[in-house]
Amino acid sequence: MCSWCWAFRPTLLKLREQLPQTVTFRQLLGGLAEDSDQPMPVAMQQQIQATWQRIQKRLPETRFNCDFWRVNQPRRSTYPACRAVIAARRLDPSQESAMILGIQEAYYLAAKNPSDDATLLQIAMALGLDADRFSSLLNAPDTQAELAAEVGQARSMGVHSFPSLVLTQGQSYWPVPVDYKGGASMLETIECLLD
Repeated sequence: MCSWCWAFRPTLLKLREQLPQTVTFRQLLGGLAEDSDQPMPVAMQQQIQATWQRIQKRLPETRFNCDFWRVNQPRRSTYPACRAVIAARRLDPSQESAMILGIQEAYYLAAKNPSDDATLLQIAMALGLDADRFSSLLNAPDTQAELAAEVGQARSMGVHSFPSLVLTQGQSYWPVPVDYKGGASMLETIECLLD
């Protein structure tokens, strides 16, 4: 549910295709905003809408459906979407990326609220995941514990903003500057770090 991550998605996909075969790619959930049933303050809604507009100016190919703000009661709560990714991964590891994309498309294109369990369940069912098992995993304590562990791991790697790229070598972490417009500079940084 990070709008800059949505904007970065096409470039990230291209970068992943170009990574050396010796590099293993792994996504970590960053958390962003803990569970909340409180409506998002109007000032924050305006700030996020302004971010969407900035992204579209900088990266015109990135689309947003601004009806989201009119048809939903936004909440600052991204943990449900993160847990949905974990639940999907547990049910079928091959569906992790599809779940992330499903959440992003529901939020940014279909104006659905991925802070709502019902939206996340619809996405899971569209992916062919078992609805009952997904529902039981979505808010299970061990799913939340796994999310906390991933958030903690990201923080220990120095990740405090999204999206972030980090190359891990042994016990060392090397940040890779994100370039939204192309993967060449990121690939060059990665290859230099590997050498």
